[in-house]
Amino acid sequence: MIRLLMLLVGARALRRKWPVLTFLGFLWMALGLAIMADASDGVTMVATEAFAILLLFEGFGALAFYTLAPRRRGYTVLFKAVSLLILGCMILDFPFDVDVENSLLFGIAFLIDGCARIATAAVLRFPKWQMIAAGGVLEIGLATLALSNWPVSHHQTVPFCIGVALLLSGWTVLRLGLMLRRLPDNIPVLSLSLFEWRGWHGLPTPLPTAQPSARVRHRTPLVMHVWTPVGSAENPERRLLIDRYVAAVDGRGMISTGHAALELLPDLYISHYPMVETDHSPEAFVHSLRATAENDVAGKFQPSYAFESADWCPADANVEFHSYDADRLRAHWTAYSRNSTYNLTNRNCSITVAVALEAALEGILDNGTAWRRFFTLMANPDLWLAALLRARAESMTWTPGLVLDYARSLHAIIEPHRSAWRRRLQVMLRHHHRGGMAKRPA
Repeated sequence: MIRLLMLLVGARALRRKWPVLTFLGFLWMALGLAIMADASDGVTMVATEAFAILLLFEGFGALAFYTLAPRRRGYTVLFKAVSLLILGCMILDFPFDVDVENSLLFGIAFLIDGCARIATAAVLRFPKWQMIAAGGVLEIGLATLALSNWPVSHHQTVPFCIGVALLLSGWTVLRLGLMLRRLPDNIPVLSLSLFEWRGWHGLPTPLPTAQPSARVRHRTPLVMHVWTPVGSAENPERRLLIDRYVAAVDGRGMISTGHAALELLPDLYISHYPMVETDHSPEAFVHSLRATAENDVAGKFQPSYAFESADWCPADANVEFHSYDADRLRAHWTAYSRNSTYNLTNRNCSITVAVALEAALEGILDNGTAWRRFFTLMANPDLWLAALLRARAESMTWTPGLVLDYARSLHAIIEPHRSAWRRRLQVMLRHHHRGGMAKRPA
């Protein structure tokens, strides 16, 4: 979450504040260690209840957000609201004590996620896959603590997990603060090793000059086109979640992984494709998953959305951004497109689109109030969701389904929808004000 927050606020806004960020990282880690060690019952209780209250606050906010326009919000917002409310109540032991249930839920969740991370890393073998496997081992260790009731008792499981989260995020803040100290003005924050450990963004792409705040709303939208696996396969055999986020099997038994592209009219179209398209049988698909050099193939960049949709089919999902930095996007694409190598799990169409979108959105929320924006974003549940999706992609790979949900979450952060009732209230007040002015004697 901290890395995504840094990306959206931008290095320009926080670079001069690197000493404060470094100190904040130390403080964050110290608080996490204090909670993990249960140094004080008061510290543990206050930190845990504050976290639960934050979850309840965000849950009620998301629920109110959904009730204002349920058809436009979709059921994902309702699911998020209910989940936050249930988790907040469970942490507060309301309306009854659920310490054991909390421990079991945390333990099962850590166990499943840890095993999934290890299995994914072992299969894909992307660069530095050992880091993801080590994270999976850590999660299994936390699951063991949560399920065994020793050495951490069940009523201390939630505070202990919060302490671990604070320790890890504090370490990230500390490292970012120190890295910002040495980052040149015209080098993107995406070039830092914390962002670039998968090697997706390529070499640092300096801009011609240090850029001012990029908070500009363009008339021409930056459009992400997504062909989801189930939406692009002919007569697909439905598999819940798998055909939405990974791959779908069509009526011939062939596997479709979908596609993603990014378009900025009139002249920029980002779409990465293998030079020779092949239908993946289940056996061949498994062999092609490993993100190693032997699975690198020649790739090509498609000329336009009109060409792709005519040659294949129209995209079944689109996300439009009107706030973006076109200069950063073009500079990134000029460097990235020099290498057309394609790899199904380490340099595919969705990875290409995801890193290009991040280049276009870097620093987009820099409005001159860095700290206010920093802490406001931390309380935004859409940021947490986007960070979760980004972390999942880093531990696996970007897929059309993942990058679509990621783009929608970023869109909700950057260009929040103004609710219908608020627009009506503003129109009513404006008309009332004009009517009063018309009746006022000269």
